[in-house]
Amino acid sequence: MSTSSQAETQPVIVGAGPAGVRAAETFVKAGLRPIVLDEGLKPGGQIYRQPFAQDGRSHEDLYGSEAAKARAVHEAFDHIAGDIDYRPQTLVWNVVGQALDYYNEANGTAGRLTASQLILATGATDRTLPLQGWNLPGVFSLGGAQIALKAHNSLIGKDVVFVGAGPLLYLVASQYAKAGADVKAVIETSSWSTQFRNVGGLIREPSFVFRGLGFILSLYRQNIPIYRGAHDIGFEGDPESGLTVVRFVAGGTSHRIPCKAAGMGFGVRSEWQLAELAGAKLEWSDRQQQWVPDLQDEVRTFVEGLYLAGDGAGICGADAAEIRGELAALAALEDRGLEIDAARRSSLRRSLNRQWHLRAALDRMYPVPVHLLKNVADSTVVCRCEVVTAGEVRAAVQTPGAGDVNRAKAFSRAGMGRCQGRMCALNVQAIVEMERGQGPKTIGWQRSQPPIKPVPMNAMAEAYEPDPEGWRE
Repeated sequence: MSTSSQAETQPVIVGAGPAGVRAAETFVKAGLRPIVLDEGLKPGGQIYRQPFAQDGRSHEDLYGSEAAKARAVHEAFDHIAGDIDYRPQTLVWNVVGQALDYYNEANGTAGRLTASQLILATGATDRTLPLQGWNLPGVFSLGGAQIALKAHNSLIGKDVVFVGAGPLLYLVASQYAKAGADVKAVIETSSWSTQFRNVGGLIREPSFVFRGLGFILSLYRQNIPIYRGAHDIGFEGDPESGLTVVRFVAGGTSHRIPCKAAGMGFGVRSEWQLAELAGAKLEWSDRQQQWVPDLQDEVRTFVEGLYLAGDGAGICGADAAEIRGELAALAALEDRGLEIDAARRSSLRRSLNRQWHLRAALDRMYPVPVHLLKNVADSTVVCRCEVVTAGEVRAAVQTPGAGDVNRAKAFSRAGMGRCQGRMCALNVQAIVEMERGQGPKTIGWQRSQPPIKPVPMNAMAEAYEPDPEGWRE
């Protein structure tokens, strides 16, 4: 393994999804050559993920109704590819100030890079719930189900059930049905009454409404049952044979649906670990039911030279990610003392404001059913990395001195595994809240600790340099 350390005068962007690509494009238009660090093999992020190798599928095959947007982002990247320093398969696992520690999976190199300005466009990950049996073979997150389809042209299973809440649930179910899967059912936790009560917030975006209705009608036309207001959800099977049944209650009736695979997701959560390590503040969002970065404006943090864009700065969707990517780059250019197009920025802000209204309506229509955790059995695994059960988290909370989520983490190890709490932290927090009878602002969040991504030990050791200010020590 080789290491390097360098200081860059050019801006650095972490992430090459819609936000990262638009930020890079804006820098290039201003005559700069940004460095773009990307975990993926190709640009596009999760939403516009590209296959590892061309397999004959068109954008319409891969992205359906979002094909035009995906094509636009991919073409924008292709247009600037020669004018940026693009580094795929690069994991950024630590940030202190403007200094990034990274590991390149392709060539095994590690090093440190100090950015003059840093835009974090780190996206989001699935929001899951530790329902009974959720860790059985055959149960995937919705994002995982999409990766299998987009990147590998494969299904998570032939007989599949989708469980969760939100527009992504119907999108993935439609994609699987189109790809030839036998979709047995779509099981949604949000009720009709909740959705109708808040649907008025979507009036400004009729195209979004029609697109969502299109997904639902396509499922009905294929005789795929949709259950709403579901609760008491559990996955049955055993570790050897995997998932065999999804059970739930909806409309006062108990249901059991045989299947071989399930995709589960209740929206997404912001990937802000790098932002926190870089010094960004967090605040609790009651509407999004998660911690989100506290920003001065749409993209600037309270740390000089640090900007956030995309869903990593709070969940607002792919269209808003493109807007915030461009806004972040414009902010960075302005802070460099360069002239920017003020009219363009105003237009972007108005577009972003419309997106926030749309997102607020969706958040109200499809709330994360955290209340389901009240009935999670003590034996249910909450942290899959460290195999920590709900009962162990509850017991840890009763330990003297374990009054907040970080003490509960220390005593139970929930959140200390490979994912560093990215998948379980909010669920552990919710269980601690219920045990303590306190809210999130009292309980707090699981603080980020490097490495936030799994990297070889020697990558960390060889990248280490003494910090004269003592932060890293």
